Amino acid sequence: MIPMSRSALAVAALLALSALAQAQPPAAPGAAASAPAARPPVDPTAPKPFADVIKGAKEQPGLFPIWRKDEKVWIEIPKEYFNKPFLFSVNVANAVGERGLYASQMLGDELAEWRRVGNHVQLIALNTKFRADNASSKLAVEQAFSPSLIAAGPVASADHPDRKSVLVDASGLLLNDIPGYSTRLELAYRLPYAPDRANSFIEASRADAQVSTLTARVHFATARIPAPPLIPTPVPMPSPPQATPDPRSMFFSFVYSLRALPEAPAAIRLADPRLGHFSETYSNLGDDLKANPRVHMIARWRLERKDPAAALSEPVQPIVYWLDKNIPAKYRESVKAGILEWNKAFEKIGFKDAVVVRQQPDDADWDNMDSTHASIRWFTGADVGFAIGPSNRDPRTGEILDADIGMSDVFGRGSRRFAVDDVLSGGQAQALGAWMGERSSQALAEQQCSYMADQADELGFALDLLALRDGMDMNGPEAEALAQAVVKDVVMHEVGHTLGLKHNFRSSTTVTQAQLKDKAWTEAHGISNSVMDYNAYNLPLKGEPRASLTNTTLGAYDYWAIEYAYRTLPAEQEAAELARIAARSTEPQLAYGDDFDQGVGGPYDGFDPRTNQRDLGDDPLAYAKKRLKLSQELWERVQGRPASVGDDPLRNRRSVFESFRQLALTANNVSKYVGGMYAERVVPGVTSGPAFKPVDNAQQREALRFIATGLLSSDSFRFRPEFLTSQTLDYNESDRGLPLSIPDAVAALQGRVLDRLMSPNTARRLIEMGGYLPEAQRKGAVSLSEVYGTLQAAIFSEVKAGAEVDRMRRSLQREYIKRLQAQLNRSTNGATVYADAFSMARWHASQLANELRAAAAKPGLSVETRAHLAELQDMLNSMLKASLVRS
Repeated sequence: MIPMSRSALAVAALLALSALAQAQPPAAPGAAASAPAARPPVDPTAPKPFADVIKGAKEQPGLFPIWRKDEKVWIEIPKEYFNKPFLFSVNVANAVGERGLYASQMLGDELAEWRRVGNHVQLIALNTKFRADNASSKLAVEQAFSPSLIAAGPVASADHPDRKSVLVDASGLLLNDIPGYSTRLELAYRLPYAPDRANSFIEASRADAQVSTLTARVHFATARIPAPPLIPTPVPMPSPPQATPDPRSMFFSFVYSLRALPEAPAAIRLADPRLGHFSETYSNLGDDLKANPRVHMIARWRLERKDPAAALSEPVQPIVYWLDKNIPAKYRESVKAGILEWNKAFEKIGFKDAVVVRQQPDDADWDNMDSTHASIRWFTGADVGFAIGPSNRDPRTGEILDADIGMSDVFGRGSRRFAVDDVLSGGQAQALGAWMGERSSQALAEQQCSYMADQADELGFALDLLALRDGMDMNGPEAEALAQAVVKDVVMHEVGHTLGLKHNFRSSTTVTQAQLKDKAWTEAHGISNSVMDYNAYNLPLKGEPRASLTNTTLGAYDYWAIEYAYRTLPAEQEAAELARIAARSTEPQLAYGDDFDQGVGGPYDGFDPRTNQRDLGDDPLAYAKKRLKLSQELWERVQGRPASVGDDPLRNRRSVFESFRQLALTANNVSKYVGGMYAERVVPGVTSGPAFKPVDNAQQREALRFIATGLLSSDSFRFRPEFLTSQTLDYNESDRGLPLSIPDAVAALQGRVLDRLMSPNTARRLIEMGGYLPEAQRKGAVSLSEVYGTLQAAIFSEVKAGAEVDRMRRSLQREYIKRLQAQLNRSTNGATVYADAFSMARWHASQLANELRAAAAKPGLSVETRAHLAELQDMLNSMLKASLVRS
């Protein structure tokens, strides 16, 4: 273009002004010759027009359309979805791989809704804990109980001119600590990690008509790692993160799903306490006639028959499990078999192919971690060894909408390793559960499933014993078949959770010892009447026939629980039919006991010796004796195993520790007999018989004798010196450990026994036991004095005999006195110890003090034994004087 001259520009300007003046209409008569009215100033805080914000952005249409442009991401909220509930769920796709912070985990869900306050948008978690089923009470309940804020931010656009929807900045909403991971990190490391918004971003998104999913890559950081204290603290502090390059920095990928709820809520089915189903629970404050306002709706998938008239019908919508593409190919068939095994239970109630398995393609552009694909995923970690089977549910009805089973990779026989700190400790889990609230803590309880970790330990124990006893090739087809059977067993268990079933820790005691030895019977029926138990391996003693080692199929209880939850029933007949189904609870093979019956700590210590983890058969006491014999056989064979070129230097150490871990569970179980009570789930007016009954005196005494002569005896744990001296370390590792210490392993096991037998709960039951017995039976009842006397005589047998006290026995004796001291220390035990228990502990302490004085005067004892006896005397004298002053 050729530029115009200045004169030409001036002429053009004059012509334009002249034309403009001629075009103006004449002014109205009387009108003031003033300037036209000024336009209102533009509000700099007003949202930009919708079209301007998304200019150049790419839309992902769906329930909540997602718009992306470079690093910017917006969520479009349709007008009709303000104040309309939907399901908001959080999963973690990527993590740090240690101390409970693992990938492929479901974290929780909330009934949520969008609310608009002017030009501000809030994502609100609705309060589903308290409800009113009648309109007159609904307002009062809403006023009484607050919702919670999940996230909030300003609107990013003006309303769409047609759809009246608005945009919100996804980064502003989601790049925060919505899952509360700062608390989880503090529990794991005791360090103040916090989200770093500047280095966090939305890494993926997907939307369809049912769900909109966004994955936030959130950076957590702490400014510094504190220097170690110069003086060690009384309570050891956890080490900083070990699995990240820099312990000050780590990334997590949180998958947020915003899912539409079913337009027609599913039918509610109420829970019955005689069966174990997960439930959605709320307090119905609209009914003031019930003493307990709590309502328990069982968790179950929506399963409807295509042909209601057919004896066997396909469902309208089957329950579909996707095998994630990250599952190793060698295990996929076993995983599939474990899932499809549940179809046997559904066929019994008229459903054909109720459960379907599909394989995620390797080139799939969607992630199983969203809330519309029930899945099984593999995950790994530096210290991991467990599986979980949680689910997302519609809080309105209990309908299961999604489930993601996580399986850790612990089945590689050549890479078996110690699994430590693989889940939160009991105290950490309780603390986190209290912080998260009841509904979320139930979800946490679902995730605290250690069946896979225990199965991995058992697999190592079984493979070692069978290889050494029978010459099984650890890399051969028989060992491979056992590993595959364990995968199927674990998958059956975890799928049961995702179908709504809780643990049943009593079912293993409903199978007889004769049935467990019958290979044909165990192949047809399994080794327990439920896959929801933590079943021990069915290992035979030397010379006994070998039957199925693990569960091969569902048990009678599993069929029963599925029938109650999923049988199609006409509405007018449902109550009566469910009552009929639940009434079968008195059938022996349908016995049921949950986590609290088994023992979760605190007052719920588990006092029924039939409800346990890791027992097997109808006589748990006999199994405990068998387990000690199996462990002793393994120890003897391991000590004779020759070393070979290429052996893992920790192989024998691992074998020993795996056996002690399993034996410690057995020790806890057998201790339940002493002061134990049989508990039955009696429903008033429906089931008859006693709710509680003391364990037979003969069984209590037999258990006490086995503890005294077996578990508390040093002779049960003898290892040859040449074996201990030959156990090397892995010198490639800086954290290589110390020489193998059998006394430490024994002390940990025996400590569990003493913790149980000398606990305030056991003391209370023994003191009150007479009140549960007819008068004629009270005289011969096991007493607290008998228990303490038996323990004391067994633990201090060398004192009366004037014999030497070895290293293991010295440790045991100290631990016993420490527990006596805890009972006598009223300033710390508060009201947890009954006065009778206090006086009984004091009396036995006084008796022991006299015996120690007499023993110390005997000649010929070593300096170590004399020093030990003197220490015990000082401990007893100090605590007796202190307790006398406090009393």
